[in-house]
Amino acid sequence: MSIESYIVNDMEICQITEKIGDLKKKFNELTYSHMPVGKDGVYLGCVSENDVRCFDAEKTLVDYQYALEGFYARESDNWLDTLETFAQNQANILPVLGSENQYLGYLELSDILHKFNETPFLNEPGGIVVLEKGSLDYSFSQIGQIIESQNARISGMFVSSQENDLTQITVKVNSSGLNEILQTLRRYGYTIVSEHQEDLYSKNLKERSRYLDKYLNI
Repeated sequence: MSIESYIVNDMEICQITEKIGDLKKKFNELTYSHMPVGKDGVYLGCVSENDVRCFDAEKTLVDYQYALEGFYARESDNWLDTLETFAQNQANILPVLGSENQYLGYLELSDILHKFNETPFLNEPGGIVVLEKGSLDYSFSQIGQIIESQNARISGMFVSSQENDLTQITVKVNSSGLNEILQTLRRYGYTIVSEHQEDLYSKNLKERSRYLDKYLNI
């Protein structure tokens, strides 16, 4: 789904000749992390509030053009692409540009998150399972086959972490009984990172651990 219906155009782009003092006043009145900056209607980049607070109020943005950050979205972008851009730039506002880099308006992070909240991944019942396996060993298709072989369906799946040659995959499973799914995933070499009340394997390990501790303390 494109982002056209989420574009807000109630704020004009800041001009590169604008005084820093005036920009600080704008940030005082708004809750945005950045402000879009342009010249003659053409987008040049975004300036962050944190940077502006450190700038000389008597100077203009021209003096600090090196600090502009060049992130943006196109009006034809998918909403999920924009969510990634928000995260990568730690911003809560995202300028939207036309084909000639003209400023069309902006997106608010809260609107895009609301769209994400409407997806089946978040608003349908089910269980969240976090798996871990070697970065070269896991397979989305294999995970899907394992879960669906247990008469369950996947509402969403994504890579949530990659570190030290290990990858974590977060899966939303549309099923109330997860125990058989978890056991099957383990048989295929997946480590279950998340904790689940239905996980008999984990319960048995804890019970054996308590028994061993009791035995060693005799």
